[in-house]
Amino acid sequence: MVEILEYQFMQRALVAGIIVGIICPLIGIFLILRRLSLIGDTLSHISLAGVAAGLAAGINATLTAVVFALGGSLIIEYLRRHYSRYAELATAITMSGGMGLAVILISLGRGNTASVLSYLFGSVASVSTTDLSIMAVLGLMVMVSIIILYRPLFFIAFDEEGARIAGIPVNKINLYFTLLTAITVAVSMRIVGILLVSSLMIIPAAASMQVAKSFKTSVCISVATALISVISGLVLSFYFSLAPGGTIIMCSLFILLLFISFKKLSAMRKANLASR
Repeated sequence: MVEILEYQFMQRALVAGIIVGIICPLIGIFLILRRLSLIGDTLSHISLAGVAAGLAAGINATLTAVVFALGGSLIIEYLRRHYSRYAELATAITMSGGMGLAVILISLGRGNTASVLSYLFGSVASVSTTDLSIMAVLGLMVMVSIIILYRPLFFIAFDEEGARIAGIPVNKINLYFTLLTAITVAVSMRIVGILLVSSLMIIPAAASMQVAKSFKTSVCISVATALISVISGLVLSFYFSLAPGGTIIMCSLFILLLFISFKKLSAMRKANLASR
């Protein structure tokens, strides 16, 4: 582990990974509770269009991905209001548009978009100081926002109509939360990769729900799971020359399976004790 810290690119990758490991599950656990897991996938497709645009124009791709993701989040909210009975159409339409635009921009960029693969699957070596600065600022914004809006988000996640009756500005908070999701996707793609970022938002949160007995505990366990997965994945990818994004997700899946096994063993043990 000490050997890794001798390399500046790994130092940047680990710091970026810690940021991603905190904000992804914080957003993901609310997405699961609100049955909006596909929004992460949708915004990642739009972020790809932003990356292609940035690379083609010679602009920082992380920054353009954030801008495109924010625009995509606004489109999702607009369509959700117009298809209130079929809310999933909003994500499907936006995902299709984002992917189509990404393909067009990649083809227009030609040779300039060759490095788009590093954004698709994640690349520890390509995290620049500028990328890290953007990730730190936006990551802090996401964390502070979730802390401030924790109670309203909790209320909306479990009872949206009740939250409206209680006077909570549900539409405004929903819009802001979608914007936070967009920022999280765009920030995380450098480490995990555009194709896998939604997995890091969902799997740690799903794992925590197997063992947690309260919502706060679930949040803490999901963050811990994501951090362990990210750090373990980066270390393994460094020593075995593996794709960082895929390695991180496989680590999180391994933890999920451990939690499921633990839950089953606990249930079997209780059943045996009850039968005696």
